[in-house]
Amino acid sequence: MVFDGFRQSFDELLARATKPEERRLVAARMKDTLVQARVGLAEMRDGLDKARQRLALEEKELETVRRRKALAEGINDRETVDIATKYEEMHAERVNVVRQKVAAQEAELTLAERDVAEMTAELKAVMNGTDSRAAAPSIGDVDTEETNASALRDEISSLGRARARAEAESDADRRLEELKRKMGK
Repeated sequence: MVFDGFRQSFDELLARATKPEERRLVAARMKDTLVQARVGLAEMRDGLDKARQRLALEEKELETVRRRKALAEGINDRETVDIATKYEEMHAERVNVVRQKVAAQEAELTLAERDVAEMTAELKAVMNGTDSRAAAPSIGDVDTEETNASALRDEISSLGRARARAEAESDADRRLEELKRKMGK
């Protein structure tokens, strides 16, 4: 599909947007991606219009060939009928191919329009801060947060032990000073 790359980058941007301070940056990138998708949508519409014009032209040519064939049959011109039959088959085949092309482009355009509408809604949600995917931490972020929390607990525990050691040394120093005073030294 034409917008698979856009959709993938859009989803990646949403998946990475876990912190509120990153939301503006992500929204700007999403907006750029959406602009590119809309340009692609306009190009798809232009291509569809050209295919429809070609279909109309081929249908007109087919009608002309059929009319000429009927006229040749009316005057019993076998050679002209044979040539017209050949061209009728050729133009009929082209009409069928171009019709299939138009149908495929219409279906693709419908899918692309739906994708762009979804991406627009997601961008609005991110800009409003209501998108749950942008607010929820990813699995990698959860692992990082757990690692950070564990390191923080270890550091706090280490500081507690150091404080207890310092208090014990201070208490020992105080007692030693009292003993020295009592003994008169």
